[in-house]
Amino acid sequence: MSEQPQDMIVSFPGGQKVDANLFGFDIPTDQSVKSGGEASAPEPFLLFLASIGTCAGIYVLRFCQSRKIPTDNIQIRQKLIPTPEGKIGKIALHIEVPPEFPEKYYDALVRSANGCAVKKTILDPPEFEVKTVVREQ
Repeated sequence: MSEQPQDMIVSFPGGQKVDANLFGFDIPTDQSVKSGGEASAPEPFLLFLASIGTCAGIYVLRFCQSRKIPTDNIQIRQKLIPTPEGKIGKIALHIEVPPEFPEKYYDALVRSANGCAVKKTILDPPEFEVKTVVREQ
């Protein structure tokens, strides 16, 4: 991350909603109706999944922009491949390009998408510390 670290503040606005505020951005979440929520915002796990594809997407976008390659017909299809136990066993990112996309850039496009910081963090995960603290009044 290029910006200075900042604490993320998580709040509970009601119902099954759990919101986050980070770097001035409000990030709402909710649970599905089936899970007791109103489905008014993505569930947290969906935001996690979206962060993978969109992070790769920014690298693909920058790669194409630096070469003046139009991106209006490029998309990334993210596929979740389950294990027999039903967990996510593999996340496949398929960069779909139009027929006129220069073949000489196929491998470089993949290398650029692999620069994604979210993917790198998953592959080399941070240590987690969770504890209860008394907030000062």
